[in-house]
Amino acid sequence: MNNYETVFILTPVLSDAQMKEAVDKFKVLLTDQGAEIVNEENWGLRKLAYPIDKKNTGFYCFLEFKAEPTVIDRLEINFRRDERVIRFLTVKQDHFAFEYAEKRRNNKGGEKKQEPKPVQEDVADVADVVVETEEAKED
Repeated sequence: MNNYETVFILTPVLSDAQMKEAVDKFKVLLTDQGAEIVNEENWGLRKLAYPIDKKNTGFYCFLEFKAEPTVIDRLEINFRRDERVIRFLTVKQDHFAFEYAEKRRNNKGGEKKQEPKPVQEDVADVADVVVETEEAKED
């Protein structure tokens, strides 16, 4: 089994229930074909880079799964047949993409790796430099 990720954009005229129904349809299609869904993300309503079918926004959905290559053909055929899907892209993950996706899933909780420096310390350092340069000009 290979690791895949797919992003598809649904038309913005759908209600939340209709959007969830469309996503569930594709998830069921994958699981019926023997795929294992690893991660699912709903990125919400976003602005498109360019108008598609006179629409400027769309619901972005992301699925990460393990499947046989034959499953991808059936999935993409169903994407093409469904009127609610504006665009889709399915990518096979290589070793590096798989590791990155794993790290991304584990850090999904919003944990920050580094604490940002307080702004006041930076401002104080700049103020000292300004005072030193002004004193040097006066001499």
